[in-house]
Amino acid sequence: MALPRSHQPAFTPAEIEFIAGNDPISVIPLYKMPAIKLIQATYGPFRPPLPTRVPLWLALSMKKNQKCKLLPPPWLTVDHLTERLEQEETKDEFCALPFHYMEMAHMILESASDDIPNAEKIRKLLKDLRETRQSKARVGLEALDDRWLGMHNLSFMEINEIRPFFSKAFNEMRKLEF
Repeated sequence: MALPRSHQPAFTPAEIEFIAGNDPISVIPLYKMPAIKLIQATYGPFRPPLPTRVPLWLALSMKKNQKCKLLPPPWLTVDHLTERLEQEETKDEFCALPFHYMEMAHMILESASDDIPNAEKIRKLLKDLRETRQSKARVGLEALDDRWLGMHNLSFMEINEIRPFFSKAFNEMRKLEF
């Protein structure tokens, strides 16, 4: 049942995945195909073995129909994620990651793990990265100010997870101020 926005504390994970589906990704078509003309844009033409940029939702649909192979984004590699995990563990600030990294990684690994080298290792690194970032967010919420919350480089899903708590806490702190 759809609730009014005022009764919804945050987006659902499915809604966030839907929004993240518009992020671009590169694919290598397996067949020659003409351009796909849609309302929002035209994608293609598709000529193997040349990579083509398409939205993630289109890439996953093409992959499902065995019309392409996905090229993993540069940040979805063991080396890059290991580096980011080390940065998260050693620095106080959040490291820079794509705004929809969790949603994109989930969709790609769920539908096209055969196109991702070391998919299981990447899953483990993403889990470790998520846990490290969650603990950092909890520490950041402990230092909550009544005017602003200074956490940079959070992803959409991370913002969505802390939004209900932060909104209630912020409103209570403002009430106490008067």
